[in-house]
Amino acid sequence: MKKEESYLKSPDLLPIAHSEKKIGATGFAMMWVGMAVVLAAFAIGGAGVQSLSLTWVVVATIIGSLAIGLFITIIGDIGIEHGLSFPVYMRAPFGTIGTHIPSVVRGLAASFWFGINTYFGATAMNAILNVLFGFDNWFVCFLIFATVQLVNTSLGIKAVERFADLAAPVIIIISVWMYASLSDQALAQGREVWGWIESPVTGGAAVTAFLVVIFSNMGFWATISADIPSISRFIKAPKYERNWVKRNKGTLIGSMVALPLTQTFMVIIGGVSYIAVSNYDPVVALQEAATGLVLGILLLMIVLAQWSTNVSANLVPAATIFSNVGGPKVPFWAGVFIAGIIGSVVQPWSLFNILIPILLVVGGILSAIVGILFCDYYVLRKRRVNVPELYEQSGQYRYAKGINAAGFIAWIIGGTAAYFLSTYSFLVGFVVGAATYYVLAKYWWFKKYAQAEITNPSDEEYLGITVGRDWVIPSGSESEAVKEVGSALEEGGQ
Repeated sequence: MKKEESYLKSPDLLPIAHSEKKIGATGFAMMWVGMAVVLAAFAIGGAGVQSLSLTWVVVATIIGSLAIGLFITIIGDIGIEHGLSFPVYMRAPFGTIGTHIPSVVRGLAASFWFGINTYFGATAMNAILNVLFGFDNWFVCFLIFATVQLVNTSLGIKAVERFADLAAPVIIIISVWMYASLSDQALAQGREVWGWIESPVTGGAAVTAFLVVIFSNMGFWATISADIPSISRFIKAPKYERNWVKRNKGTLIGSMVALPLTQTFMVIIGGVSYIAVSNYDPVVALQEAATGLVLGILLLMIVLAQWSTNVSANLVPAATIFSNVGGPKVPFWAGVFIAGIIGSVVQPWSLFNILIPILLVVGGILSAIVGILFCDYYVLRKRRVNVPELYEQSGQYRYAKGINAAGFIAWIIGGTAAYFLSTYSFLVGFVVGAATYYVLAKYWWFKKYAQAEITNPSDEEYLGITVGRDWVIPSGSESEAVKEVGSALEEGGQ
């Protein structure tokens, strides 16, 4: 039993205390700018302008980005309130053993994204070295770039924020420069970027094309919407705050402002790239639109953009998941390198051309998990969680040999529905997954396996930061109660 308990109580997976939440609202917004400046987003714009005008592509992108930003903020409350990471909370809707399957799926998706982003950063790095020294071997650049990112991420979450703070302002400036360069290239060919369409569609086909852009943007960040608690648990939040908006203000600016604005601009650049040179790979486009020192600076910023995205959006969540699966024998830094290896061996350079279909399918599969999380946390438990039991091998969340069947059935049904209705993948997966889980959990599974926080919905016993509590999980085999954050004097002053 001691070995099993230590497996669930890996130090990297314990709840984050209020005093350990170091990322502020501005820091998180800058992290989002760094994460959202990613070359893969250009594919959405490039594919969109083949059927729609750039204006309609932008409208669809704003709708999709705001929608996914809201989902991210909603699920992020798990980390804000209880300091829990994604794989740990998943023990509630999937079981202490079952959590590994959907968590690994998310971890694999993050690893693949790491590989894709690293590939584009490596092609930009190779172009720089080719201009300066005549060096031309993108694969060597890929290996070097991947290694540097893995070492940086292994330094910890504050290293992520510091890097994003440095890179984000520069990336914004360089993105404006990229837009101007590509627009001039398009105009030189007589193509007005906001009106040109390669193969215009009308009627139902136009509606479908519009929806594909919306749900491609949602699918793009479906991974983050599922495991945002792994990041949000580090974000500062006020104690004793019962207002949801005020409690989550640290994530709202980033997810509802920084993400939509940055994502939309990246999609615009992708669209303009395709209009200018019939290729939405900006490394190719920029090599035709710029030369010399200007080209070198632009390409360097592309490298920085992929770096900041990978660290925050892919390596940190994937490493947390792999650490959870492997237990104490797989610390955070080892999880980082596992993600890096997986993201490299899948040959990410072959995935970019089929990115839009992948986004719709993966977005649908993961959206079912988001729906299940929403239903479990908000609808059934009403934000109350028996956190100490999440770390007990034979506790409340063991269910049937560590499996919550309601969660898996709902995931399969929701993911399947999203797959067959891929145009509307995220919405279908979320709704079907949440509704199925609600019925199965409320009227079947939780009848068999009583949940303390549902049977006895006590705020004082089962809420976290709202009642000023840090969840403290003992390292020994005994199960202890939690303790309050701060002294009695501090509490009395509230």
